[in-house]
Order: sequence, then C-alpha cells, then structure tokens
Amino acid sequence: MSFPDKTNREDAMPHPSPLIAAIALLLPLTALAQPVADGPPNRPDITPAFPEQTEAPERISSFVADPRLIAGGLEHPWAVAVLPDGAGYLVTERPGRLRHISRDGTVSAPIAGVPDVFDTAQGGLLDVALAPDFAESRQLYLSFSKPLGLMRAATAAVRATLSQDHARLTDVVEIFEQTPASRVPIHFGSRVVPAADGTVWITTGERGGTPGLRELAQDASTTYGAVVRVTADGAPAPENPFLGDTDAAPERVTLGQRNIQGAALAPVSGALWTVEHGPAGGDELNLIEPGANYGWPLVSYGINYNGSEIGDGRAAHAPDFVEPVYYWDPVIAPGGMVFYAMPVGDEMFPEWSGDLLIAGLQAQAIVRLSLEDGRVVAEERLARGIGRVRDVAVDSNGAVLFVTDASNGGLYTLMRN
Repeated sequence: MSFPDKTNREDAMPHPSPLIAAIALLLPLTALAQPVADGPPNRPDITPAFPEQTEAPERISSFVADPRLIAGGLEHPWAVAVLPDGAGYLVTERPGRLRHISRDGTVSAPIAGVPDVFDTAQGGLLDVALAPDFAESRQLYLSFSKPLGLMRAATAAVRATLSQDHARLTDVVEIFEQTPASRVPIHFGSRVVPAADGTVWITTGERGGTPGLRELAQDASTTYGAVVRVTADGAPAPENPFLGDTDAAPERVTLGQRNIQGAALAPVSGALWTVEHGPAGGDELNLIEPGANYGWPLVSYGINYNGSEIGDGRAAHAPDFVEPVYYWDPVIAPGGMVFYAMPVGDEMFPEWSGDLLIAGLQAQAIVRLSLEDGRVVAEERLARGIGRVRDVAVDSNGAVLFVTDASNGGLYTLMRN
C-alpha cells in the first residue's frame, strides 16, 4: 500500500479550529502529531509495554530534496559502504558481485576474489563493511550465504584486503560460519559491524520455515537468531557471555532473535542496536544486552502469516524476555540501519543528529527515528515510494545514501534542498 508524499506538517492533518489552535500553543508539537499512515495493524488489541514502544508521532522534515540516482542497473544490491577520501562506494549485489562505484556513478566490473555464495531465494552476497582502520589496512568484511553441499547453506563472514585500484580482494579469511547449516534458503541475517576494539559483531537469522528451525533461536548451542561477536581472526570475543558454558556456542551474544538485518553502534555509548524482521507485525528495534533473551519464537507483537498466534499468543516480552525498544505493526520489513552521526559542522542534516535511519523494504522508504533517553519520540518516512530499500549509509558530506533491492536496483542519495 502506498500513500502520497507529505512535504510539510499541514499536509498531514486538516487546518485546526481556533480553539484547537489555542490549545496547540500549550502542547509540545509531538502531542498533536499522528503516527505515520501505514495501514491497519495485524494485532489491533495489543497494549504496548510502555507509551513510546510503537506508533510514534510523525515528524516531517521539509528540507530534504528528492532522491537522486547515483548509479542504476544493479542486480539486487544488498549493502553500501562509503570509502574514505572521496574514493566512492562499495556495493554488494546478491548474486555474488561486489562493485566499486565512483562518486560520478561509474560502476566497475565485479571485484575479483569474492567467495562463492549460495545464490538462492534470500541467499547470496549480503553485507560489506569497512574495518575502522581501512584507510591504512585496506581491510573490509563481507557476509554471505555459504554453500555447504546438498542444497545446504549457512550465514558466513570473511575478512579481506581490497587492492588500491578497487579491482580485487586478497588475503580472504573466514571469521564466522553459522551452525548448523540448513536447506531452508531464507532468514540469513546478516549485518557485519566492526568495532574500534578490533572485534566484529555479526547478526544472524533463525532460518525461518519450520517450527524446529525457529526454536533454535532459543538453543544456545547454535548460532541461529542471534548476535554473535568474534575477533578479526574469528575467535570468540573475550567479553562474550557464553564463553564459560560448554553447552553454548562461544560466539553467541544473545538469544531469541528472528532475522536481524540491521545493526549499528551508537555514536556516544558504543552500544549495539539491532533491527529485525517480525512475522505479520512485530518488527523490532532492540538495544543489545549481552546474554539477554529477546523472546523469539515464544513471544511476539506480531502473528504468523496464516493468522495463528506465535507461541501461546503472548505479546509482552517482560518479565521473562527483553522488551523491544520499539516495534512496528504493520511491518516496515527492515534492512540495514545507521545512526546519523557526523562531526559538528559537517552535518548536512544537523536536525537529525543522533537519529536512526533504517532501510524499509515493505515501507519502501528510509525510516527515520528520533531518540530521546533511549526511547523513540518521532518517526518519519523518507524517499517514500522509491522501492524496496535494503541498506542505508551516511556519505562523507553528510548526505544519506541508500540502495533499492530490485533486479534493476540503484544507489541513491538524499541531500538538502
């Protein structure tokens, strides 16, 4: 379902009566704003755990220009990374190609040295992320669905070195492989978030499909439906909460997540935030607590696609599980996400400083969330109707980049009017 673009707040609501206008002077702006118009919920009778957990008021940014295409003709682009020093961008294509795109939109031939991928259904080449010291080391990370024979595959991640001419990868080292492998070709996750301390966060999915696979999100001996953390060489990170448990995968950091396709480190605290696909309703934004259980597939604010209940039908996560910071019903179908964080004076959009930008496949937009004290206080849909937005990034000039997941997808930029 699509809705007309709104370029200012007046378009979002009728003109108020004089009495309402007088009351408005006494209230904060968000008190009168309505949530984003995105259709009826799948579970209309659910009460959120706290007032800011869903349906935040819409806050429209009137200063954003229409999206501009940088490069088209990309086949199901999945992720974008910004190279330093104006060197352009790296974009993954799900069939297994990594490309360099210059700032003028020139698309390279496929970069050599990319691992073989399981290019079936939701599988393929997925994320690309630069090491924090990329300018010196030229190291980057890729995640992908790794073919393991007999139509089995698993989410995997590698570290590699990019040549100065952007033409090839060398020194490719695998640092993670999800266990066990599965023949179900969906819900691979996965984002890769390198941290300044040299560790690497990787998100996975619970591989969907059958109840048996779903339940592995609660099985600490697997790496299904989880955030994992490893060193740059692939060893479990020394801070991981399950390291001393002989019955648990030492890479695992969390339990009970569904299909995590967005992850980002907060610019001040360094805490990891994730966003994951729910079923019909129940997409979740979570603040990651090592060792915590987020409830899937026992509880959810959504329902199964056939209308049946998840688990025993309970929506509230607490007290047994961690409540999401925010959830969507109906879903946005989230992809990648990023905090809008630039040095003071370098922001193209200083009004968004500290906000989250989330790619929306079902939303066909970038979903912007304003945060205050760890709660969502406003929401906006940017570039609405552009198509299935799979990933989002912040360019070196403060503009917002995103890719659309389609057979003829594109790399786009959002700039200021």
